[in-house]
Amino acid sequence: MTKVDFYTGSEDKLRTACQLSHKAIQNGLRVMLHVPDADTADKLDKLLWHYPATAFMPHCRSNSDEAATMPVIIGIDEIFHHSELLISLHSICLPFFSRFERVIEIVGQDDEDAKLGRERYGFYRDRGYELRHFDLRQKQGT
Repeated sequence: MTKVDFYTGSEDKLRTACQLSHKAIQNGLRVMLHVPDADTADKLDKLLWHYPATAFMPHCRSNSDEAATMPVIIGIDEIFHHSELLISLHSICLPFFSRFERVIEIVGQDDEDAKLGRERYGFYRDRGYELRHFDLRQKQGT
């Protein structure tokens, strides 16, 4: 069954997605970064070219010819090249989340995003998924 991790209190959800992707590929996992729209995909793509500053994180879009071999894939569609880790940047639970071994939900600091995050948490909890929670504000010292 899919395991779900919530990272709450993110100051910058795209940067958090990059940090978690980098950590995942260092641990040998392939990552699907799923975003709600093309604008978010473009912003994430640009950020990934510069994150981390001292290394390169190979990535591409899910419809790219290289996607089958890339460790990090950005998707706005339902093209899947692996089922290891899904990092969702959506405000809703994705209908295909359970095809992945692990899902990461990133929740920002504003009230509306926190409310939507609680709704997603309840969705997974009510269906019996194994949940873990990480409060990023504790790591930031706020």
